[in-house]
Amino acid sequence: MSESGAKDPVLRALRDRIDDVDRRLLELLRERMSVVADVARHKRSTGVRIRDLGRERELLDSRRVLAERLGLGGDSVEAIYRQIMMASRDYQAQLGAGAKTAVEPKSMAIVGGAGEMGQALARLFDSLGQSVRVADLNTPLTPEQAAAEADVVVVCVPIRETEQVIRKLGPLLRPDALLMDVTSLKGEPVRCMLDSTTAAVLGTHPLFGPGVHSFQGQRVVVCPGRGAEWQRWFVELLEGGGMVVTESNADEHDRMMALVQVLTHYQTQVMGLALARLGTPPAHSRAFTSPAYLLELYVTARHFAQSAGLYGPIEMLNPRTSEVTAAFQQAAAELAEILASGDQARFADIFEEVRGFFGGFTEEALEQSRFLIDRLVERSMG
Repeated sequence: MSESGAKDPVLRALRDRIDDVDRRLLELLRERMSVVADVARHKRSTGVRIRDLGRERELLDSRRVLAERLGLGGDSVEAIYRQIMMASRDYQAQLGAGAKTAVEPKSMAIVGGAGEMGQALARLFDSLGQSVRVADLNTPLTPEQAAAEADVVVVCVPIRETEQVIRKLGPLLRPDALLMDVTSLKGEPVRCMLDSTTAAVLGTHPLFGPGVHSFQGQRVVVCPGRGAEWQRWFVELLEGGGMVVTESNADEHDRMMALVQVLTHYQTQVMGLALARLGTPPAHSRAFTSPAYLLELYVTARHFAQSAGLYGPIEMLNPRTSEVTAAFQQAAAELAEILASGDQARFADIFEEVRGFFGGFTEEALEQSRFLIDRLVERSMG
């Protein structure tokens, strides 16, 4: 018990009552999860997917209405139920809910599996019922052995090494096997896989990093190469585990990554470099920050806490990098000129142009960012 309440018998008694209510809440959560287990078994037997967005929205709306009727904050209760539903989906995935019986287990080898992303993929595929082995430079199973023996070979090595590894291992695969890569660029790796093996080929890009707490709801892009049956197997495997799969051709994928990755990382790096050059320590600026600025600061610092060896190739090797960085520089120069001139009318015109581009997405952005900012404020005060 904290020192502030230890000598106050009234406060101590009230806290004891809160502890008792919390115990009963946890017991009810346990009871709820036992029902979730029954749901998972039913979904397993029928092949129904884990996530039902319509049901989730209905549940959140009804709990918000009930909370407000009871005099509780609707936003806070919705936040609580979002966490409960996330835990529910994770539990259903552990129990195999949503997995179609037609998705048969395969032997999978993760080449580069000793790295962080390789380990994450090994956990993912193991949780989806596959027989997973890891092959790396210093593992008992060599990449060459893995390529020759496995039903599915996943190349998970740094981008600059991917094509070299594909050319080395591709000829070793059985004709009835599947060769996949997981790099954030797809054009050249997919072409290289098609040229290097007679096996089935599928380009994939998991849109998450190794540090995710849950694979539920995470997105994966698949780019067809060769072997429609293998692609169907892989998509059913992921969707059965509650993940979201998007199909794209390799060139379209790389074009979108120029926006989603290159442009985003570039602006984050520019902000980080500018902050570093301006020289005000984060600990000082935080005392003056709004929640939105703090969120930007966290995103920027998080970016630079990771590997330059990861981000450099993502940005340098994308065929559209020069196009998006030039657009960023042009926009930055135009805005800088408007600010220097003090031209409020032109400033307002820029706002209207961009607001029109986003359209109805602005309302979604307001709602979602408000939720994130509320959670951020709550945690930053702890």
